Amino acid sequence: MDKIKLVEAAQLRKDIPDFHVGDTISVYVKVIEGDKERIQQFKGIVMGIKGSGLSKTFRVRKISNGVGVERIFPINSPKIAKVEIVKHGSIRRAKLYYLRKLTGKAATKIKEKKRKILETVIEEPTATPAETTPENTVQA
Repeated sequence: MDKIKLVEAAQLRKDIPDFHVGDTISVYVKVIEGDKERIQQFKGIVMGIKGSGLSKTFRVRKISNGVGVERIFPINSPKIAKVEIVKHGSIRRAKLYYLRKLTGKAATKIKEKKRKILETVIEEPTATPAETTPENTVQA
């Protein structure tokens, strides 16, 4: 392995969840104001993912006070405190640039991906004959 890939592998983050274009996510960003540091939430729809390795970025769009706001985040940035997936979206595009032309609720409405949930049925154990003996029953 060459030296560049060794250096990059040490800087890659592994705590970011696997999200895709169309998902609604919350990105918690570290903001430094003067000498204070706080965490600011940016919740929106992932419009696109670009690049690979250290230079991989993703674009998030939200509607704030009727105005569309987009931010591009490097996935491996130390400014990102954490990323939470709010909703998985079901789309058929790699980039969602068409959302820029939409207004109102249509700009944030993406069909949610249907998840197959395996339901396991757990049967309650029935009483065995040994538990229902006359000694255990109370007579009035």
